[in-house]
Amino acid sequence: MAKKNLAKQTNVLPNVLDGVALDMDESGNIKSNGSVYRVEVIAALFGVSVRRVQQLTQEGIISTIEVTESGRKVKRYELASTIQKYVKHLSNKANGKNHSEREAELREQKLQADIALKESQGELHQMKTQIAAGKYIDVEEVEMDYGRFFLIFKKFALSIPSRMAGRIGGYCDPIEVRAIERDLSQEISSLLNNFVVAGVVDQGEETLGQRKKNSKV
Repeated sequence: MAKKNLAKQTNVLPNVLDGVALDMDESGNIKSNGSVYRVEVIAALFGVSVRRVQQLTQEGIISTIEVTESGRKVKRYELASTIQKYVKHLSNKANGKNHSEREAELREQKLQADIALKESQGELHQMKTQIAAGKYIDVEEVEMDYGRFFLIFKKFALSIPSRMAGRIGGYCDPIEVRAIERDLSQEISSLLNNFVVAGVVDQGEETLGQRKKNSKV
């Protein structure tokens, strides 16, 4: 019985749009001319089944009006308002889909941000643990150790020419010994100077340790 009804409906739908006319205004909107049509016409116009049109009606998306035909009252669809309501429904449905996709994208971004936050918190906790265990040295302490080491190394390096001259004094001409001492002193001084310039910190710049210390004050 269902197959018979479906076949009957399929044969009817291609012909139900005969005589249906849409009046448009200058803006391209459908003008309401009071034309009313049966559910089969609306179904064919929308490209859906009659059952789907009835569902749309039950859901309040589109509506019928009561008219009198052949002396009896029947429910029909006013063409212009029905099309406009259905188009609005489709538009809202499309926007709702885009909104859902956007919400899903935002949820994914939030999830990634939460993961990154937890990872950074884990790294921070690990670093704090290592600092407490003495695996990190304070910047100021390193600078003080470096300063002490360089002073000792500088004294040692500058003493090399005179010590060398004393060692070779008995084997070379005194003038040659003084020349060797002078050249060696100049070379060591130049190297020390370049070393200091490369390692110096501008007094106007704060070290990381100083910035942390000052931010706590």
